[in-house]
Amino acid sequence: MAYEYDLLKVEIEGRLATVTIDNPPINIITPQLYGELAALAGELKADPQLTVVVLKSADPDFFLAHFDVETILTFPADTPAERDVELNDYHVMCERFRTMDKVTIAQIEGRVGGGGSELASSCDMRFGVRGKTIINQMEVPLGILPGGTGTQRLPRLVGRGRAMEIVLGGDDLDAETAERWGYLNRIYEADEIDGRVSALARRIASFPVEAVRLAKQSVDGAEQPLEEGLRDEAYLFQRLLRTDGAQKNMRRFLEIGGQTREGEMQVGELARRLGED
Repeated sequence: MAYEYDLLKVEIEGRLATVTIDNPPINIITPQLYGELAALAGELKADPQLTVVVLKSADPDFFLAHFDVETILTFPADTPAERDVELNDYHVMCERFRTMDKVTIAQIEGRVGGGGSELASSCDMRFGVRGKTIINQMEVPLGILPGGTGTQRLPRLVGRGRAMEIVLGGDDLDAETAERWGYLNRIYEADEIDGRVSALARRIASFPVEAVRLAKQSVDGAEQPLEEGLRDEAYLFQRLLRTDGAQKNMRRFLEIGGQTREGEMQVGELARRLGED
């Protein structure tokens, strides 16, 4: 994979890709940046070597501000609105980040708004900075609505009532509230978020590839009716049970102290060691 972009810096370390967004002055999603993010989503999805992707920003004050309003003003508005048969291109991009067989993590150190928030909310996990990360869906005050997955992703993340407040209020949502509501997984101090997110990403990337990919697929199945999700879970479990990675790591788990009192008191550490073996 080439990963050659002007506004995105992609660093590959084993099975981990770290993508740094850099579109000064405030990381507005201009047509160029949008085109690069869409191309990146396709390239990441097709890369068989990766299991984890971290999105971050070169600007600690802005993750992604929002989609370029000047560009939105050029969209056709002199003909009747039509219902699309297929997903639009922005939806496709966000869905690629959500459904690709890689774990996608948004490291949101500053502000994220509009289409940037929609992209972040399509990732598998989001982490922020205490007292600094701000989320804003500012479309309704502009007379439009979050049209890049926002009205569908937010209720699934934070619940209907809170999504209504975020979408209709158009006000800033602070990091502490965003964490409590479930938009952010966790919040860290500014000087520790990079290390914490990187450590989690590397930890996940160290585990058996098939287990990471199929576990994500199984969790995504929770949006189905429960019985269908349970049947899929059982099938994916059976598939993994038959992999070399599962057989090797289960035996190694027992060798290094699994199922002993001492070992089970530090099972998280045992899991880390399995990733290093």
